[in-house]
Amino acid sequence: EVKLVESGGTLVQPGGSLTLSCAASGFIVSNSAMSWVRQAPGKGLEWVASIYVDSSAYKYTNSVRGRFTIATDRARNTMSLQMNNLKTEDTAVYYCAKGWGDYGVTEYEHRGQGTQVTVSA
Repeated sequence: EVKLVESGGTLVQPGGSLTLSCAASGFIVSNSAMSWVRQAPGKGLEWVASIYVDSSAYKYTNSVRGRFTIATDRARNTMSLQMNNLKTEDTAVYYCAKGWGDYGVTEYEHRGQGTQVTVSA
């Protein structure tokens, strides 16, 4: 059974940093394309970043490029999202998802339950 569990979400001040983690079971993260997506209050699901098999490719939505870093850890079978210089508009529930994402992609093979990130002074 495929399972994805996110952790690390919390309240952080603007300009701060945070790392989200996604623990996977039932498949090998590093052998899969994986994504982070988010949903802000009152808005739809937004693709944030994707990483390809064996970290061979990455891509980010324009609003986070240069601030966020997606990575996988083969030994721990996890995926992470390092978020720096956080802005209030980054406030959202963040989900990890199995699959290659892109702008407008809202359906993924599997998705976790999400972790809340709130950026506020």
